[in-house]
Amino acid sequence: MGRSDRFRTLALSSAAATAVLIGWGGLVRATNSGDGCPDWPKCFGHWIPPFEYHALIEYTHRSLAVVATVLIGLQAIAAFRRHRHQPIVFWASVLVVPLFLVQAALGGVVVKTGLAPGWVTVHFAVAMLVLADLVVALVASLGAERRARTGSFARLALWTAAATYALLLAGTYVRARDAGVVFQDWPLMDGKLVPALGGAATVMFVHRVLAAAVTLLVLWVAIRARTLPGRPRSLVILSTALIAAFAAQVMVGAANVWTGLEAWARAAHVMLAAAIWAIAVGLAVWARYVPSPSEGEGARATPDEGVMARPSVRERTTAYVRLTKPRIIELLLVTTVPAMILAERGIPSLGLVLATLGGGTLAAGSANVINCYLDRDIDEVMRRTRRRPLPANEVSPEQALRFGYALGAVSFLFLSIVVNVLAATLALSAIAFYVFVYTMWLKRTSVQNIVIGGAAGAVPALVGWAAVTGSVGLPAWVLFAIVFVWTPPHFWALSMQYRTDYAAAGIPMMPVVRGEEETRRQILLYTLVLVGTSLLLYPLGHMGPVYLAASVILGGMFLHRALRLWRERSRGLAIGLYRFSILYLGLLFAAVAVDAVLPLAR
Repeated sequence: MGRSDRFRTLALSSAAATAVLIGWGGLVRATNSGDGCPDWPKCFGHWIPPFEYHALIEYTHRSLAVVATVLIGLQAIAAFRRHRHQPIVFWASVLVVPLFLVQAALGGVVVKTGLAPGWVTVHFAVAMLVLADLVVALVASLGAERRARTGSFARLALWTAAATYALLLAGTYVRARDAGVVFQDWPLMDGKLVPALGGAATVMFVHRVLAAAVTLLVLWVAIRARTLPGRPRSLVILSTALIAAFAAQVMVGAANVWTGLEAWARAAHVMLAAAIWAIAVGLAVWARYVPSPSEGEGARATPDEGVMARPSVRERTTAYVRLTKPRIIELLLVTTVPAMILAERGIPSLGLVLATLGGGTLAAGSANVINCYLDRDIDEVMRRTRRRPLPANEVSPEQALRFGYALGAVSFLFLSIVVNVLAATLALSAIAFYVFVYTMWLKRTSVQNIVIGGAAGAVPALVGWAAVTGSVGLPAWVLFAIVFVWTPPHFWALSMQYRTDYAAAGIPMMPVVRGEEETRRQILLYTLVLVGTSLLLYPLGHMGPVYLAASVILGGMFLHRALRLWRERSRGLAIGLYRFSILYLGLLFAAVAVDAVLPLAR
């Protein structure tokens, strides 16, 4: 084993020992074992502690501190002797020694001040700096043979680590103030997202707001890692580990509330905090050593293409709006308001309607923008889509991805605060399903892509119902099913018109894979299912004669067009059916709304 390998092993051992020491310190605090050994350095006058719960926990903590101290000292000596030519490795390894001593001294201050929240927080802050120093030394030694650089992703990872540090300190202050169960209805706070503030309530509210913000930042880091040129495996692994640790931390935080601060939950919270911090710092440092030659992938022109004119504010705004696919959003929102009216059995408040539509617009826009980002290679090939902003170089891919992510985050926060958490969660699920299940998986791999993917477009009906009732009733699921089975005949009719485009792009749409004859048959079959599903709402939703008449008449017209398309085999009829399908959905849901407000006997 070479000297570098030995130093890395030592640095890894020091960082691991320190992380375990911090986590075990959380266990000592959670179990109130700080006085488990009343004397020092022995325990009850002996080097081997008595076999008693609190004594064993406290003495183990002391033993871990000794191990960490020895390892840190050895690392500092090794760095002084062998790594003075590597400034980051050298200084990180040497400066950790005085930091560790300060940390030990602060431990005494914390005890003397009776666990004052401020000193507890400072004590934890220095402990995290000790751990960060060790992680920096370790990661820098791994990248010693590479040239460090600062790119956009490295800066993002650094800001994420800084935000994580602030969150950890806020969480420590919450624990020190014993404010962990000031709200006992996680994820809400006294039934609200913005509770009445004051005292411990304010401390916990700030912690949860920071947690939400940092979670969004961590998710964005993971997305960016996966969209970097070459998709660096190490950055993907580290960012995935960070997400996983954050997800576990969120659930453990919830467990603290649900269990009334059980010792295991409190200890796990501290242990995961140390793990999250180590990963975040490691990612921030390692990102400087991973080459990313094309991070500016969104540049408007290459040297051979010349310099494009700088777009005006109006042109840029128009391009961003077009990324959201406004016409598709309009169609989705058509199903939201009638669902709200049916849930209310009348007209909901205008403020609630506008808030739900606004949040739904942002959510749908987010899904569409990210879809444009992921499908930009396809859009460049197809005649129908090659004029979209990304293929036309009106917006860079990175800007589009950032815009789509921001829309989704704002949508969730807005709906959560102004409407309710269920509506926000449903809207977020639609974004996730459309992006991950449909766009990233099914669209390019399965002929059933639009069938399964249609679930995302059916969610707005559930959002509308949830906005009014705070739950999802059976009629809402029938409305969802109507949109779900409406999507295949609607979209397959359009795909027949652009069959050659889909074939050129390698997208396995029904007309490309199974042929137009099978597509027409499938359109007819799904139309029959659609008509039957629409009629289900009459008994299950307690609808009246207006809806029944509309569903029968509109369903008959849709079925007539599907039969003609099946028999006459005309592409002109296909595009006509596509256009009628839009009118059908709008009129059917309008009938839902009218029927729900008319004072007719049911």
